[in-house]
Amino acid sequence: MSRATLFAATLIAGLLAACGSSGPRMASSAGTIVQPASPKGNEIALYAMGLIDTGYRFGGKNPEAGLDCSGMVAYIYREAAGIKVQGSAADIARRSRSIDPDTLRPGDLVFFNTRNRPYSHVGIYIGDARFVHAPSTNGRVRIDRLSDRYYAQRFEAAATLLD
Repeated sequence: MSRATLFAATLIAGLLAACGSSGPRMASSAGTIVQPASPKGNEIALYAMGLIDTGYRFGGKNPEAGLDCSGMVAYIYREAAGIKVQGSAADIARRSRSIDPDTLRPGDLVFFNTRNRPYSHVGIYIGDARFVHAPSTNGRVRIDRLSDRYYAQRFEAAATLLD
């Protein structure tokens, strides 16, 4: 990572840590359940944000060569949390535990039907209804909102690989 990326990642880590207190879950003003963030989840979300603007490459499994969505998830989970993840977005969906989308926490996974195939795209939830993903469109890892029309219409499931 560059020094600027490392600085941004450190700043974001501090912000995430401040949001990660282990108090009871609470309802937000929108009615969504706010879960306390997990340390591993925060690490995963932070690492994901550090990859913003990394190039896209179909089948890509590392930032130097480029990443696709499942390669990005596998790379981040391995590097940030020591969790081995393999396969396509659909494979990852089958191996993860389904959760209620209202209880998403940083580091959880969000799945979409973007190719007229169930679970054809995956991203990492970072909080505040946002997720990091590696879409082929525009060719870069980026942050989008679950409420963006394109993703809201294609949302399939929320899941976790964390405790």
